[in-house]
Amino acid sequence: MLSGTELHRCLDACFDAQVAATAQWHDQEPDRDFPEDDTDWPSRILAMVLAQHLRNFRLWHVEDTARRRDVAPDVIAQCKYAIDKLNQERNDRMERVDALIMAALEPLLPSDSASAINTESPGMAVDRLSILSLKIWHMREQTERTDADETHVESCRNKLKVLERQRADLIGALHDLIDEYLHGTKKPKLYFQFKMYNDPALNPQLYGNRK
Repeated sequence: MLSGTELHRCLDACFDAQVAATAQWHDQEPDRDFPEDDTDWPSRILAMVLAQHLRNFRLWHVEDTARRRDVAPDVIAQCKYAIDKLNQERNDRMERVDALIMAALEPLLPSDSASAINTESPGMAVDRLSILSLKIWHMREQTERTDADETHVESCRNKLKVLERQRADLIGALHDLIDEYLHGTKKPKLYFQFKMYNDPALNPQLYGNRK
């Protein structure tokens, strides 16, 4: 069982890992996933955070390709299918991150926690931090361009500062939320998004066109 302090440290390690992985994967994308195993809580949570981050990493670059205008339509169609698949995988792993954090929290929660809940779950915040780490890496890349004018570079420097503040603020807010759970002023609740567009039983464009 984790203590509250250990859970906070675990989350900080996950946020650091998102940043480190973003840089490493731009040199070489991993050829394996990050499967969850039955080891300690920090290792399980970290593995799932990295698995979810990998989907965001891949999504970022497929989304870039999907906006090209100099490729054949079948390339864009392939991008669309890849985006749908990666979005579903990203969402599934985000919910799993939530479930792991909730399970680690459960033994630490007061029995008389207030009924107040939050608009965003920890897993959703971890997903936003994943995306922010990608935005920061790519915005910093723009500040280092030698083929762009100074106006562009300076604009990107300013945007980079904003993104870094947003990341720091979100990390602080998530730690505050964990403390609210631990102190019983808020109650954690696991939500499911139930994505419908990839489900052939729920998307009318899929089940309505079956022969």
